[in-house]
Amino acid sequence: MPVGFVHIFMKLLKMKLFLIFWALQFSISLRSQNVGIGTANPAPSAQLEVKSTNKGFLPPRMNSAQRNAIPAPAEGLVIWNTECKELQVFNGTVWTNAIGGAACNNYMPVITSCNKVWMATNLNVTTYRNGDTIPNITDSLAWHNLTTGAWCWYKNDSATYGAVYGKLYNWYAVNDPRGLAPVGWHIPTDAEWDSLAVCLGGENIAGGALKESDTLHWTSPNFGATNSSGFTALPGGMRFNNFTSNFEYIHNYAYFWTATSVDSLKASYRLMHYTIADIISAPNPKGCAFSIRCIKD
Repeated sequence: MPVGFVHIFMKLLKMKLFLIFWALQFSISLRSQNVGIGTANPAPSAQLEVKSTNKGFLPPRMNSAQRNAIPAPAEGLVIWNTECKELQVFNGTVWTNAIGGAACNNYMPVITSCNKVWMATNLNVTTYRNGDTIPNITDSLAWHNLTTGAWCWYKNDSATYGAVYGKLYNWYAVNDPRGLAPVGWHIPTDAEWDSLAVCLGGENIAGGALKESDTLHWTSPNFGATNSSGFTALPGGMRFNNFTSNFEYIHNYAYFWTATSVDSLKASYRLMHYTIADIISAPNPKGCAFSIRCIKD
């Protein structure tokens, strides 16, 4: 190899090593300092300060499913939920909204019926309004012994039933002081369900106005179903609170809890059935699991 070529090669190698050393020094220097964007003098207590009078900070934007797919989210992680339209923070256990309440977990389509705004899908939350987790109880005996709030999927099968019918809740979850309904919503009372039925023509036909109008989910004949209200009631079945805590009546019955207690053991609910157009009011043991629809405050 010619001597001149070797000399040039050594000079280039020394220059490359110098540049690598300088880049490492610069990187170390940056890591040891706080950084300002829009300011040359970031606050000493801030690792990063962004200053502007005509622009804002834009966090990552995603829907609930994308948020829930984040692997091992760090405590303090922040995102903007595009479905719920709220800033959400992971508190180390669950996602909460930036003002401290429970983050919405699923986007809830709404309908306006009889001058009231209702959720157009069944409730599907896993936390109370304050962010506390609602237990998912799958064991039959454990469900039977409950006197506190809990939820389950029909037959504990989220893949088959979860996306369509939402979750089933016992009435203890409905009545929990931490709030089952998301912020701005509540579980309708017996009187509010009565008002809806009257507005839709009376209890003898109101069930038809509320039920999904085909037999995609309902057993035929789904008598009287028109869904003229837009409510799209679905036959999500129920879970008993007996020793076997068995699940029954999927595709045949739609059960919805009200917020009204009848006595220490029972609460009021609404029922729709595939063979009638009625909406039926009745009491039922508080330990059973029914669907829930919320109404706007």
